Amino acid sequence: MLRALLPACVLVLSITCHAESVTPSAPALFNADGYRISLYRSPTPDQAAGATVIGTQQLQSLLDQPRKPLLIDVYRRQWLQGRFIEDEPHANLPGSHWLANTGDGELSAQWMDYFTRHLRRLSDGHLDQPTVFYCRADCWLSWNAVKRAKALGYSEVYWYRDGLDAWQAAGLPVSPAQPETLQ
Repeated sequence: MLRALLPACVLVLSITCHAESVTPSAPALFNADGYRISLYRSPTPDQAAGATVIGTQQLQSLLDQPRKPLLIDVYRRQWLQGRFIEDEPHANLPGSHWLANTGDGELSAQWMDYFTRHLRRLSDGHLDQPTVFYCRADCWLSWNAVKRAKALGYSEVYWYRDGLDAWQAAGLPVSPAQPETLQ
């Protein structure tokens, strides 16, 4: 009886081993430049190179300073046929500028220009302008935007890691938001 089952066991083992060897690998998480390119909504690190990670209390302290920081929201918004499509209302921290879609790991020339141009305009070209990037909790988009701003030479960069979720959890006000125009 055992001898009769042996060929079937070998066949099952062979199929199982073969199936594991052809299973596709997980998608790459980072590109060659170190930007996160997939699974944007997943746990984020405790730090971002060259940036100061802040919580809600630290952000409120910065907002009370005479030289107020720029608040940059990088939450995604669908872009279709040359315009942003509002699939659901979005709110952000009062006084924020929404540079939608600029936290993606790989930006086309058009989106990189959008990011660069608006940062330059909002900071009056001052690379030392305090700038806070945020999105939502467990969102790599703001981490990417911090990395990108540092690469552009911005020196006083803050990452509000838990972003809009932490702000709302603290019971602080939000404002209806519209992305900055692409033009």
